[in-house]
Amino acid sequence: MGSCFSSSKVSGSNSNTPSTTTTNVNVHHNRPSTTTTTTVTSRKQEGSNYNRDKGNINTKNSHQKQQPRSSQQNVVVKPSSRRQSGGVIPCGKRTDFGYDKDFDKRYTIGKLLGHGQFGYTYVATDRSSGDRVAVKKIEKNKMVLPIAVEDVKREVKILKALAGHENVVQFYNSFEDDNYVYIVMELCEGGELLDRILSKKDSRYTEKDAAIVVRQMLKVAAECHLHGLVHRDMKPENFLFKLFKGGFAIKSTDFGLSDFIRPGKKFQDIVGSAYYVAPEVLKRRSGPESDVWSIGVITYILLCGRRRFWDKTEDGIFKEVLRNKPDFRRKPWPNISNSAKDFVKKLLVKDPRARLTAAQALSHPWVREGGIASEIPLDISVLSNMRQFVRYSRLKQFALRALASTLDEEELSDLKDQFSAIDVDKNGVISLEEMRQALAKDLPWKMKESRVLEILQAIDSNTDGLVDFPEFVAATLHVHQLEEHNSTKWQQRSQAAFEKFDVDRDGFITPEELKMHTGLKGSIDPLLEEADIDKDGKISLSEFRRLLRTASMSSPTVRDSRRNVAL
Repeated sequence: MGSCFSSSKVSGSNSNTPSTTTTNVNVHHNRPSTTTTTTVTSRKQEGSNYNRDKGNINTKNSHQKQQPRSSQQNVVVKPSSRRQSGGVIPCGKRTDFGYDKDFDKRYTIGKLLGHGQFGYTYVATDRSSGDRVAVKKIEKNKMVLPIAVEDVKREVKILKALAGHENVVQFYNSFEDDNYVYIVMELCEGGELLDRILSKKDSRYTEKDAAIVVRQMLKVAAECHLHGLVHRDMKPENFLFKLFKGGFAIKSTDFGLSDFIRPGKKFQDIVGSAYYVAPEVLKRRSGPESDVWSIGVITYILLCGRRRFWDKTEDGIFKEVLRNKPDFRRKPWPNISNSAKDFVKKLLVKDPRARLTAAQALSHPWVREGGIASEIPLDISVLSNMRQFVRYSRLKQFALRALASTLDEEELSDLKDQFSAIDVDKNGVISLEEMRQALAKDLPWKMKESRVLEILQAIDSNTDGLVDFPEFVAATLHVHQLEEHNSTKWQQRSQAAFEKFDVDRDGFITPEELKMHTGLKGSIDPLLEEADIDKDGKISLSEFRRLLRTASMSSPTVRDSRRNVAL
């Protein structure tokens, strides 16, 4: 995508995708003194990454084999010359993509910017306006299998979905003729972020400059996730600079590995670039959170000029990713702010449930410097938590409300931003219409009006028909993050919440205390059954904490015990 593409892909077959052959590829990393051999298993056919004269190889094609070469050499991967068996017409030649057919009337092709497995990227000129654009020209003959056609269609669909975002390369149109598909995009001639990193003294950014760049990456990730889309290959090579008078913007490019994912589902294939791949990708259970990990790795590199996860082999890199944590002892980390280190730590959390989301990361003080709340998009996980809250038992809901009341200003900062984003009229409460508008922005979900009302009523504990901020916090907080980020504070917070129920301070919540706190009438047994693991008729602190932990966005759906409790 765009004008510049580079770097190695690591791509594994999905369990729902026919297996492909393995290719050994020589990978040339961003420090020219290192060479390693990477094994690539790919389900991709369409080559949306383009090679530049930097000694980097991009391949998502399972038919190529490349012998290891010196890292000082430039390597170009050429299309496979293997003939099609039986004279079968490639799927791409047999497909009408439904795109416009008048490319030659609209544009004139200019200089070559780069090329990859299946196509070329050129500068082109709009005949009517004279504007210069980037055109990706993909050969239909190279789209042998149906999956290659689907890859091209999906890439166009993604670019259309993200059209208008300030940090995504702009999509203008798609065309086709008998031999090629043409994707016309914004031309970005400011170079890759990777080049900017390498041009810096000591290969690192100042904190202020790094925060500006990282903020723009996070905006892309948050927008993708609201569309049910995971980028899956966030790395410096896939961000281009767009220069304009008075400043610059970085533009996300190359959605060749990106894919849509249904809510609650996980990717089972291993895709991405080795240095930036998240632990859960290697475990074959990944989702939107993997993009945030990759941005965390990029941030680490921006700030210190070194890769956090490094080894001479791909397996070694993967072991580093799975086992090790960021090292902040070596120079220059002692001279980097605590806020920056805190930010990186919270992005490079191995448990994806405890990792900051893209929208949460935008609320972090280090990134937010110079930004305002209105710039922060809705958080896909906050919307998901609200949908989950209605499914929790009454006891879980009461426990979460008690926990929410113990949080301090710092812990609530990101939820304040989210509340403000939903509270459009800024009157301090969220109405049914404002909630409907917010949930509608979670595009993979098609929420019925009656379901929105049900969610609001579950969150609205004082039954006034509106959601105030304390009610909102109870329904949207991230329990796993609270425990992971500061275990000492988690112990204090959870005990304080427990003591709101444990009136006599004997270390247990009894049925009588539960009735007193909740105001529920009738049998309390259904509430106790869920939390009382040892069946002694009361709830201990450890059982209460377990209840809070399961009340997270990743917990299984629990049957609502309101059916069994009389109000």
